[in-house]
Amino acid sequence: MLSLLSMTDKTVMIIEDEEDAAELFAEMMRVSGFRVLKTSKSAPAIAMMTENKPDVVLLDIMMPEISGLDILRKMQNDPNLAGIPVIVVTAKSMPTDIKNGMEAGAFTYLTKPVGYIELKEAVERALGSTTA
Repeated sequence: MLSLLSMTDKTVMIIEDEEDAAELFAEMMRVSGFRVLKTSKSAPAIAMMTENKPDVVLLDIMMPEISGLDILRKMQNDPNLAGIPVIVVTAKSMPTDIKNGMEAGAFTYLTKPVGYIELKEAVERALGSTTA
């Protein structure tokens, strides 16, 4: 379990086109002690990740320009981004959706609505996977 002190230097990037959901997730992460980056557009997401190198990414699948799965696949093919754990947070909850997300490289797959504790624990697990 990460202590609050070790989390304050960790950055969570949120890629979510619904502004209310993005702000809710951002607030959940801020309360947990993380720095937050947000974008509601998928097109600049890869450039933002490359520039800021977040520790974890929260990614929606249903995005207007480029799907979250395409972003995830691009990350997996980029040696600078492939090691960043991605938590898919989406309304797509069919077994095939979950399978596709995990096969594309997601660390874990959460379906909306997502509660604070569930999201915080998923981020902590993802961070733990990169420090082990």
